[in-house]
This record gives sequence, structure tokens and C-alpha cells, in this order.
Amino acid sequence: MCGITGFLAPPAPGAEARVTKMMRAIAHRGPDSQGHWCDDEAGIALGHLRLAIVDLTPAGHQPMASSSGRYMLSFNGEIYNHRQLRAELDEQGHAAAWRGTSDTETLLAGIDAWGLEATLQRAVGMFAIGLWDRKTRELTLMRDRLGEKPLYYGWQGAGASRAFLFGSELKALRKHPAFTGEIARSSLTEVLRHGNVGEDRSIYTGIAKVRAGEIVTVSMEQPEPRRRLYWDGAAIAAAQKPPRMSDTETVDALESLLMDAVGQQMMSDVPLGAFLSGGIDSSTVVALMQHQSDKPVHTFSIGFNEARYNEAEFARAVAAHLGTHHTDLYVSDQELRDVIPRLPQIYDEPFADSSQIPTYLVSELARQHVTVSLSGDGGDELFCGYGRYAHALKLRRTLDRMPAPMRSMGAGLVRAIPAGALTRLLSPLIPTPQGKEPIGQRLHRLANYARQDDLMALHRAMVSVWRFPEAAVPGATPPPSLLADHPPARGGLGDLERMMQLDMLTYMVDDILTKVDRATMAVALESRAPLLDHRVVEFAWGLPEDMKLRGDTTKWALRQVLYRHVPKHLIERPKMGFEVPIGLWLRSGLKDWAAALLDPARLAREGYFNPQAIDRMWQQHLSGRFNWGGQLWCVLMVQAWLEQP
Repeated sequence: MCGITGFLAPPAPGAEARVTKMMRAIAHRGPDSQGHWCDDEAGIALGHLRLAIVDLTPAGHQPMASSSGRYMLSFNGEIYNHRQLRAELDEQGHAAAWRGTSDTETLLAGIDAWGLEATLQRAVGMFAIGLWDRKTRELTLMRDRLGEKPLYYGWQGAGASRAFLFGSELKALRKHPAFTGEIARSSLTEVLRHGNVGEDRSIYTGIAKVRAGEIVTVSMEQPEPRRRLYWDGAAIAAAQKPPRMSDTETVDALESLLMDAVGQQMMSDVPLGAFLSGGIDSSTVVALMQHQSDKPVHTFSIGFNEARYNEAEFARAVAAHLGTHHTDLYVSDQELRDVIPRLPQIYDEPFADSSQIPTYLVSELARQHVTVSLSGDGGDELFCGYGRYAHALKLRRTLDRMPAPMRSMGAGLVRAIPAGALTRLLSPLIPTPQGKEPIGQRLHRLANYARQDDLMALHRAMVSVWRFPEAAVPGATPPPSLLADHPPARGGLGDLERMMQLDMLTYMVDDILTKVDRATMAVALESRAPLLDHRVVEFAWGLPEDMKLRGDTTKWALRQVLYRHVPKHLIERPKMGFEVPIGLWLRSGLKDWAAALLDPARLAREGYFNPQAIDRMWQQHLSGRFNWGGQLWCVLMVQAWLEQP
């Protein structure tokens, strides 16, 4: 795991100093070594920060040249099957004498022998890559199939100072003198709606992200980025055919595939462990790790003093059963809040999933003991783990039994009564648990769901934090629709698969993987997600719905794999998220901090948010009649980000 950066620009002196400055901005991603390569005549500079995981010798140093001398590469990630690829290259007589044992060298040898796209099709792994072709004088950027590793790019500046910049994080791009840093208002509305800026865009005008499974090529002669997918998740999902297998055969096949994925991801020349919450996904990964290890696996979890958020005891029970070497850390609300000032620097564009706080703390804990940690990310999106899937299906069926005029009239009547008034009227009958959404606000949300025309519109409403974020951002238009960017490929997909596919291609990339990458790399920890091995993903997409949701049981097939290793009674319990009580904190320990950032005069001076709309929401939240914690957190993460130098 590493950090990469670089640029392509008209030839000019000082390239080495510029790329070094860009590298310094992301030094946390690679503390073990750093290197750069420049061709002043071609105007190309590549930089690399190394967190050494495989082949700790100087033979793994980057940027690295191919044995042919044609290619220069800066690579972030891991190719888990690189030993198999080496063997294939040797058998075919392609490889020259190997200089070391790194997957970087294997990747370059494959590109020399088979070409870029054929090599990527063979590779199993996570990566973000910058590749310079000395023959064609083209720079090519690429990203792994699921988007585990980030990569930003874009042209900045004008005339002779115009430059094509790229990097693992925006911090690197900001250090180049051509960078302009104009904030995109449409991206602000995305942060309000979803808590992040979506794939293919960034918070800055003119800067985009390489999409998952995408190759982007530019040159000085053809500056317009040429983009193509080497792995199209939507098309692959639609093309999958459910296998004709019994329940037992399906579970056997899934276990075998997961065992192989986990085993490959245990490849490491440095200490390795795993995050363990005691839930289905992380417990499955840890169980399969321990099954293949001859010594106790290191596992890590975070505990909270608030019982309804705390999973540490469940994690400890699973760890005890499996015999792992388990470490947990109980943190107070104050320790959680102490992380908040660091968030704008860790997440270098506004990011507002509050589980980023405990994710950072558990990463910090793990890094004290290991350099690589496996996670269970991907299980919810692949195997129907989120309650909203079944809830959306049931609600849509109920709504479809009602005539449309009746639905619209009922929703309109509820919306006509202020949410605060509904709460005052109904709270004696339906009390609101502390920190949860008041009944009036909940009824307004359900009324909004009732007005949606179809299941996918209902799904969008369920995953939206703000309903109309453009009303809070002067001069902004509605944010891009996830469905416009990723129209679910119909094929043979049912409604359940379409919702899961959309989450896998959007929420997984833009939220979960962004959160984990920045939190772990901030402490120089490599995170790996075996459930996101593309072979597992493609297999899961081909499973019938009842292998994922059977009655009221979610993740049915994945549970059966886990039950072969961990007793059912240690796992069965209501699903818990990595949640923190942001709504309560904003009325207590974070009140002064939030008030300063949301000050109407400040908002008016900055000009990014409507001061009246934000202040009204803030005052309603403080009154306790509304819980706008999630909505305000989105605004606060933008405001805190704006403060950084």
C-alpha cells in the first residue's frame, strides 16, 4: 500500500521540485521509502511513497521501469495472485531475470508481455496505477475493479503552465502550482445528499476520480482524457445466470471461493491481522483466516461505553471461540470527539459518514500491532445485509396496493402538519428514544417515501440525507442522480438485486471504501477486503435472491458458511452499525464547535450555504423537537474542511 502522484506538462525546469512537494503532502501513505522519476524533455514526473508490504528490499522501490525499458510505473495496492502470474510468465518464456519478489515487477512484466488490459484482466487485487509509455509518450491511469484504491486526476492551469495532475489524494494535487482549487457547487449538494462527492467527480471543478474498473489515457498531443472500462460491474451483474446448485452445493462453492480469496489476501512480508466486530462479515473473514493460519490471528475491535453502540463483547466472544489474539479498546465519548479536529486533514474533500470516527480509532489501534488488516467490507451490499432492502420491498408492495391519489392525499395531509406539532401531539403515545428521530420527523420521512413513483426512487429517498440539498447551496442545481451515473442493468435482475447493485457501485465506492482508505492510510495501515475479490463479487451477483434474503433472514448463504466455523448463538443478534451519537453530541459536547462553524454571518461571508436555511435547521435541532444530526454533520464537515490551510 502506498501513495502515488505526478503530472504531465509542457517541458519546464523544476519538475523534480514540484513532484517532490506533491509527494510530501501524502507522505503518511508511504513512510518506508519514497522515490520519483522525471523526464524533463517529455514533461512527465512520477512520484511514489512506499508502505512496504511485499518484498521489503530495495528491489521493490518505485517508480519502477519495466525490463524492456518501455514503461515507468508508480503503483499503489496489491496484486494478490502475482506469484501465479509470475509462474505463467515463466512458463511462456516472457520474463527476463527477476530482480526481486515484488508484485510491482510482476505487473510490469505482464504489461510488457501481454499488454495493459490483458494484464489487468488476469490480476486479482486492489490498485491505483500511473503508467508512462516512453514509446507512445502517453500517461495511463487505472483503478481496480471495485474502487478500493483512490485516484484523482485533471487538467489545471492555462497556456504554458497548464498541467495534467494526478494523485492518490487531493492533497498532492493542491501542491502543484497549476492547481486552481475552484470549489464545485454541484459537489457541495452531493455532500449534503449522500455525505460524499461521488465517483467521477471531486469537490473541485476540473478534477475527477478514475472510476472503478476504468483506464484513463492522456498525452500532450491528445490532452482530452480517453476513458474506457476494462471491468463493467453493471453489465457483469446483469449477465450473471443463477447457478443450478442445491443449497449445500452453493454454500460449498461460496466457502471455497472465500477461502481462496482470504488465503491470497493473507500474503504479506509484514505483520497482518483483521478488524473484528463480531458481526457476520468480519467474523467470516476472521474464521477463514484462522482456519488457514498456524498461529493465532491478530484481531482488533473498538468498544463504546454506550451499550446500544457497543459490539466489543460480541467480538471478544467470537475471538475466544476462534482462538485469535484479540485486542480491544474502549473509548469514551470525549475520546471519539477528540478525533473530529483531525477529520478535514484525513478526508481531504468533505466526507460526512460519522462512522469515520471509530474507523480511524480502530485503525490507529491495529497499527500499533500490525501493518496489514483485513476487513469484512462488502458483505452487506453483496448478500443483502442492509435492513432498508427488505423494508423498501415491503413498503413498495404496501404502497402499490393503494390507489395513487389516496397515497398522494395521505402523504400531503401528513406533510401539511408541521413535524414539531406532530411530535408534541404524538410523543405521549409514541415516545422517542434518546438521540433518535422524533415521531413527527419520522412521519414526514415516511410521507416522502409514499410519494415516490417506483422502487428505485424509493431507494434513492432512503439513502438521501438531504431531500433538496440545492435549496441550501446558493446557485447550485440538484446533485447528479446515482441512477443517471449507474442505471441498473435490467437483464434478469430483480428489484432486490438492482438496489444491491446500485449500492455496490456507488455507496460502497464513494462512502465505505473512501472512509476505510483514508482512515487506515492516515496511520500507514493497509486494509484489505476479501469479500470484494472480484471473483466473489461476480459469484454473489449470480446467486438467486433466496440465497441472500430467505424469509426475514439476511445474508443467508454467507451465514451458512460462517456457521461451519462459529456457533450460531454467538452471531445471531440485531444488526448494529458503527454508529456514533452525532445528534446528541451537537446538543452537548460539540455545541460550541458547531455553533461557530454554523454562525449565519460566517456562512453569509463564505457564500457556500444559505444562512437562513442552515440556521433554521440548527435551532430546530437544538430545541430537541427535531433530530437533524445527519444533515448538520454534512454541513459541518464542509465547514471544517474549508478551515484547513
